[in-house]
Amino acid sequence: MIKILREWYQKYLSDPQAVLLILILLVGFTVILTLGKMLVPVFASLVIAFLLESIVGQFEKRSLNRLTGVIIVNILFVLFLLLMLFGMVPLLSTQLTDFVRELPVYINKAQQALLQLPQHYQFISEAQVKEISTLMNKELASTGQRLLSVSLSSIPGLLTLAVYLVLLPLLVFFFMKDKKVILNWFASFLPSERGMASQVWDEMDQQLGNYVRGKFWEILAVGSVCLIAFSLMGLKYAFLLAVLVGLSVLVPYIGATVVTLPVAFVAYAQWGWTSEFAYLMIVYGIIQGLDGNVLVPLLFSGVVNLHPVAIIVSILVFGGLWGFWGVFFAIPLATLVNATLRALRITLPDVPVANS
Repeated sequence: MIKILREWYQKYLSDPQAVLLILILLVGFTVILTLGKMLVPVFASLVIAFLLESIVGQFEKRSLNRLTGVIIVNILFVLFLLLMLFGMVPLLSTQLTDFVRELPVYINKAQQALLQLPQHYQFISEAQVKEISTLMNKELASTGQRLLSVSLSSIPGLLTLAVYLVLLPLLVFFFMKDKKVILNWFASFLPSERGMASQVWDEMDQQLGNYVRGKFWEILAVGSVCLIAFSLMGLKYAFLLAVLVGLSVLVPYIGATVVTLPVAFVAYAQWGWTSEFAYLMIVYGIIQGLDGNVLVPLLFSGVVNLHPVAIIVSILVFGGLWGFWGVFFAIPLATLVNATLRALRITLPDVPVANS
């Protein structure tokens, strides 16, 4: 056993650069695990700076100096934040409030439909239907209590949001303006011989930037198309549901399945088993199909080379560790692990490319 461990160590960890790479990763993960909640504005600003960096790069290609490009992009970002804050957020809040207010009516319709099931399907008993109805009532009551507790504790959250709205533009501005200075400052703490770490950094810099920008455009495209389709077909809470569908693309494979439930629930509560319900679900299915088979390959071609099982496992692991941000960065983090293993010369079997 000792001989096997010695051979493994000599093969993978005898190189000082390999030890440096592992040490950097351990320090990074330790900082995120211990200080992650306090540094949320910093991480969010880094993500936004990644998104906006390509626009600044386009200005630089047109012979505009970087500082001017950063100022223009930051002004546009602030205007976008104001549009979100005073335009979209109130509409989203209104539709969410209306949905919660009408939820008991929808639950009652669902219960009435359940009560009719034993008449059509002999394998479903009235006792089972009553048990399901009781569970639905309990869940509805507990959901109401949770919403009440959230509303009572919303004032500190609003204050935190106000602070973030001031911090985000400032942090984004300085991350973009002093990008090289910040990177050089971090590099000054590392030894000059860091080829392996630089290899992983270069790969992740390209992968992460492309992935984050691709996800942003996918969310925007899918959400906008759903909003147009839902609005034209007269579906209630079109904006709220479109936002949910847009955000669902953050979780490959699972998100599209989960978000289908509220879309179908609202459509059924509004129209029942009618042609309008069928047409809406067909249109929704077409949008999901175009997203998975056209938009995703177009945006992420060559960016992610991970097996679907690896993607799902990374979502479960990193989502459990860091919540929303863990889910958002699950694929880049899995790619980081893969890049690290390649840099350490730990070869893995080839796997097919995932389409999400």
